[in-house]
Amino acid sequence: MLTVRRSRAYTKWFGWYSRRQFRKHFHAVRVSVHPEALAMELRYPVIFYCNHAYWWDGFWSQLCTEEYFRQNLYIIIEYRQLVKHRFFTRLGAFSIDRSQPRSAVRTLDYAAACLTEKSSEQNALWVFPQGVIEHVDKRPVRFFNGTASIVSRVLRRAKGIYLVSVVSRIEYLDEQRPDLFLSFRVPERIGDAGFSGHKALTSHMQDQTVEHLAWLKEKIVLRDLADFHTVVRGTESINKRVERLRGVFGMRRGEKNNG
Repeated sequence: MLTVRRSRAYTKWFGWYSRRQFRKHFHAVRVSVHPEALAMELRYPVIFYCNHAYWWDGFWSQLCTEEYFRQNLYIIIEYRQLVKHRFFTRLGAFSIDRSQPRSAVRTLDYAAACLTEKSSEQNALWVFPQGVIEHVDKRPVRFFNGTASIVSRVLRRAKGIYLVSVVSRIEYLDEQRPDLFLSFRVPERIGDAGFSGHKALTSHMQDQTVEHLAWLKEKIVLRDLADFHTVVRGTESINKRVERLRGVFGMRRGEKNNG
């Protein structure tokens, strides 16, 4: 198991690097965060559970933490992937190996310990319970039970924990480059009395994710984007540059003709 080796200097560098990559590859990163997600009580840890459709997922979790939450970020990544990209351990990542049951149990215990560690900031864990990258529109959405197992472990040590559904979608709108859309729903605070078991909680999270993804897709299709804040604006697309140059040269030709 690979554990967290957090580095503030590396985290700061990666924040700069990730924004640079988003500007390079996207027209914009647009985020919708429910106000209640910004007002969570810091004494309760939080798990952000997300669909897993893109290679970029590890990047925008760090971006949103910096932009909105300022939390102690932890993120679970598959062991084989984290071995290839060990630098993520410097940002708060640790591994899970589902092919090794004992190792997977150690990961769940480690996650609960991270979430309940004493801190002046809120402890936050980002998980992608699908386990593998799947197409954003693939149905049904199936989650592993690991997230629910972490919740049950946390509730043995703490009085409550927040669960927040987060979904992502990449779409081409009117630009050469695509837009990345992210949405954070209302936090659900779960206490010991509200924990209904691993399977029931996993099923609930699956249903929430499917509904949330449908909501996000409809917002994009209808171009109803008033709730989305542009966190990163990409470099100008080629088509925009051409249109701007045509306008400049067209104006100049008009001035010469008028002269």
